[in-house]
Amino acid sequence: MSKEIEKRWVDEANKQLKGKTIKRVRYMSQKEVAHNMWYKRGVVIEFTDGTITYPVADDEGNDTGVLFGLDKNGKEFILPSL
Repeated sequence: MSKEIEKRWVDEANKQLKGKTIKRVRYMSQKEVAHNMWYKRGVVIEFTDGTITYPVADDEGNDTGVLFGLDKNGKEFILPSL
């Protein structure tokens, strides 16, 4: 991957997420799953400004995905799709 492409997407990620405050974390409603034509419910992160984000399986948004992370001590956690 070129440095220019990576910079573009890092800039976009920062534009969309940097400095936002999480208001609530929840799982998708059945209505949201149906709207996306998916089979599983993924984690949704809602921010105080109304922005939401959720994991998807691929760049085309073909299904939800799991949220994988590391806590401050380096311990792994997973929030699965349901």
